[in-house]
Amino acid sequence: MKIMDINKVAKAAWITLIIALVCAWAPSKAYSKNQPSGGVEYYSWTLGYEPDETVIYSEPTKGKPLKLDCFLPEGHQPTDQRACVVFFFGGGWMGGSTEQFYGYSQYFASRGLVAIAAQYRTQKSHKAKPRDCVEDGKTAIRYIRTHAKELGVDPNKIVVGGGSAGGHVAAATAMCPKIDATPESTFSCLPNALMLFNPVYDNGPGGYGHSRVKDYWEAISPMHNIVAGLPPTIVFFGDKDKHATVETINTFQKKMEDAGNPCETHIFEDQGHGFFHISKGGRAMFEDVLVKADAFLVKNGYLNGDDTVLEWTSETIAKLPETNP
Repeated sequence: MKIMDINKVAKAAWITLIIALVCAWAPSKAYSKNQPSGGVEYYSWTLGYEPDETVIYSEPTKGKPLKLDCFLPEGHQPTDQRACVVFFFGGGWMGGSTEQFYGYSQYFASRGLVAIAAQYRTQKSHKAKPRDCVEDGKTAIRYIRTHAKELGVDPNKIVVGGGSAGGHVAAATAMCPKIDATPESTFSCLPNALMLFNPVYDNGPGGYGHSRVKDYWEAISPMHNIVAGLPPTIVFFGDKDKHATVETINTFQKKMEDAGNPCETHIFEDQGHGFFHISKGGRAMFEDVLVKADAFLVKNGYLNGDDTVLEWTSETIAKLPETNP
C-alpha cells in the first residue's frame, strides 16, 4: 500500500507540473499586461476591451452563426450616420478570432467611427474554403449597408481592413467580383477605402496559399484583379514577413498606381508577420501603425482633427491589471 501511495503522489506531482507548464506557455488572454521584453512593451491584443454590442449577420447552413462585434463612439445613436471601419482577422483562412482587432476597433470608436470586428467562416470553425471566407466578407459588408440606419452608419463611408488572410478577404471584397455568394444583391459589397495589414493578396503560382485555391486562383487573387476605380488603399508590411515579400508588396503598389488607384504603402524594417499587433510588434510599433492609419482616414475624409493615439494608448495601458486574471 505504501508503494501505491508513493506512486499516486508522484503521478499527482507530474500532473500538477504539466498543468503549470501549460498555463505558463499559454499566451496571455483578454486584457492582462505582459512583461516587457528587450525594452519592447507587449500587451494582449484586446487591451481589455469588449464590444459594445454583437450582431449576427449570417447563419450558415452548417456551423455556428457569424457575428459582428461592434465598438461604438460615446453617445452613439442609431440615428447617427457615422463612418464605419470593418476589420477581418488573420489566420491563414484556417482559424482566428475577432479579438485580434478589438484594440484597433476601440481606438477608432474613440475617434468617432463605428468600428466592427467581423467574423467569417474558417477551415477550423466551419470547414470553409478560402472562397467561403471571401463570400462572408462580402456578406458582412452588405449586411452593414442593409442595416446602416439601425447601426448608425453612413453606407457611403465604409472602410474595410484586415490582417494577413483577413487582409486578403478585405482586398477581395473590392477586387474579386467573381467570388460572390449573392451577386444579385441590390446592396454593394464594395468598400469605400481599404486598410491592409501584411495582406496575402498574391495567390497566383508561387504566391500565398496557391495550392488551396489553384482551381480558381485567378478569380480570388487580388493582385491579379487590379483595375481602375478601386478605393483608396493603405498597406502596412514588415520586410521580414515570411508569408509574402517586399517585391510582392511593391508590385501591388505599382499595379495600383498604373491603374490610377490611390495607394500608399508603408514598409517597416526588421518586422515580421503580425508586427502591427501590440502582442507581436509591441507598443511603439502599434502606435506607429495607428498614427499612419489615422492620418490615412483623415486624408480621405473619414476622420477629423489630430490623432489621439499616444494619449489613448497611455490611458488604456494604465487601466490594465498588472498580471494575468
